[in-house]
Amino acid sequence: MDSIEVAVIGTGWCGGIRAETLARHPLVKALHIAEVNPQRLAEVAALTKPKTATAEWRDIVANEAIAAVYISATPETTHYPMAKACLQAGKHVFLEKPIAMELDEADELIALARSKHLKFTIGYSQRFNTKFAYVRKAIRQGEIGTPVSVLVSRHISRALGKKITGRTKLSPAAMESTHDLDFVLWCLEPAKPVRVYSQNNFGAIQQASGAAVPDLQWITVTMDNGVSFVVGGGWSLPPNYPNFSTTMIEMIGTDGAIFVDDSHKDVVVRSMKDGMQLPMSSMPGEKVEHVWAGPMSAETSHFLDAVVRDEPVMVTPEHARMVMELYIAADLSAETNLPVSLPLARQPLAKAT
Repeated sequence: MDSIEVAVIGTGWCGGIRAETLARHPLVKALHIAEVNPQRLAEVAALTKPKTATAEWRDIVANEAIAAVYISATPETTHYPMAKACLQAGKHVFLEKPIAMELDEADELIALARSKHLKFTIGYSQRFNTKFAYVRKAIRQGEIGTPVSVLVSRHISRALGKKITGRTKLSPAAMESTHDLDFVLWCLEPAKPVRVYSQNNFGAIQQASGAAVPDLQWITVTMDNGVSFVVGGGWSLPPNYPNFSTTMIEMIGTDGAIFVDDSHKDVVVRSMKDGMQLPMSSMPGEKVEHVWAGPMSAETSHFLDAVVRDEPVMVTPEHARMVMELYIAADLSAETNLPVSLPLARQPLAKAT
């Protein structure tokens, strides 16, 4: 099996995990990285020993030796132009969520990848969380009968919330609940969403920033098979909360139920210096000695395998677009205080350019 040259554009938190994973993968012939922060570029270069390290992402696009690119850049407005340029250059693309800022941009990327027969996927790392994967397995095997309702509640730390809201105007639905919207739609396939109602709750984030940024967004979705689900996502856990992320899942079926506690209370550390901590609690995961705790390393390897082995990607761009349309509808509902029907009125699928 042939190895390939790969690249990571944007080597911050998530991109750094991907770069470290790829640097040690046997299917990677050579790694290339691009990062605008000189200090971070040097730091990741020292860790991964890339073939090239550049501050200009277009150098990655122009390098004909690179077969696949992981785009982990921020702000999120960079996703569409970077992905479009890489796809036009004939490179397979792994793109962090969101797929784009506008639906027509997503349509264009999907059409472009399809026309060039390229692998194109979006980073929904929670599919590689073993607890989440177990829930889907149980549903697909009929262990709880036919799903009737679903509830997912996710909260992240206020520090992360301020960081995210400081670089983008996207809502909790688009930036946090998007993972859970993807997860529930994945579990309930082939059902499709037909109606959305959403509400925003305001508090600490708005008080601190003075901007109309919600602390929490609740989303109620009705599917075409009659199943309904509720997803809540927020980013204002108190500063002294001892972890990054906490999630609860409840799925009720005709013959049973599944409850998942992903609040990371299974490992507790107390110290005189830092008080109580719940380690290994970030959504992407972190390196622990010789292993990775969390889903992002496995997700990174999956896309590499899909490219080299010519296998299907875990998240199709069409599915990611459906998730995007759903959270856009949720934002519209929260703004108008009215339910929104799906699909949204839109132009025909864009042609590849």
